[in-house]
Amino acid sequence: MASVPSLLMALLLSSYGPGGALGCDLPQNHVLVSRQNFVLLGQLRRISPFFCLEDRKDFRFPQEMMDGSQLQKAQAISVLHEMLQQIFDLIHAERSSAAWDTTLLDKLRNGLHQQLEDLDTCLVQVMGEQDSAQGRAGPTLVLKSYFQGIHLYLKEKKYTDCAWEIVRLEIMRSFSSLTNLQERLRTNDGDLGSH
Repeated sequence: MASVPSLLMALLLSSYGPGGALGCDLPQNHVLVSRQNFVLLGQLRRISPFFCLEDRKDFRFPQEMMDGSQLQKAQAISVLHEMLQQIFDLIHAERSSAAWDTTLLDKLRNGLHQQLEDLDTCLVQVMGEQDSAQGRAGPTLVLKSYFQGIHLYLKEKKYTDCAWEIVRLEIMRSFSSLTNLQERLRTNDGDLGSH
């Protein structure tokens, strides 16, 4: 039986097709950077999650929103951007360096920064096609609230190694949902209505 990280990696790899994903022009290396970021997240693991069972928490990931059935293309790209931005901010937190290997962490930060720059370009392209700010505000506020809960959890747990491990697993789960949303964007033009 395949491990969860292997399955998530397969999901990630299958979501990127040749050419421009998301209906906008992304650089050729965007796919490679995304793959590398996911691998780096897996490599950040320092302790077994089985030692951290008491620290598990349901962060109430907004899965319904990430399913994308009610999102327009501009909203979905905005959600992808916001998710990557929040992950970037989370792993850029002061205390993350104490929890994880700094070399791997720096590589992940650089990769996420590159993905964010690519999506910035996407947002500009799509905003020209669809009216922007109001329609994107709701979904991004939901994500901000979700990530605020993760920040509060780390603070309550005093940034222990187990707390960071639980958060790392949650980030990997977020990446999986990002991948699924990106696949729907790649295969549908305009609305992401239910299939």
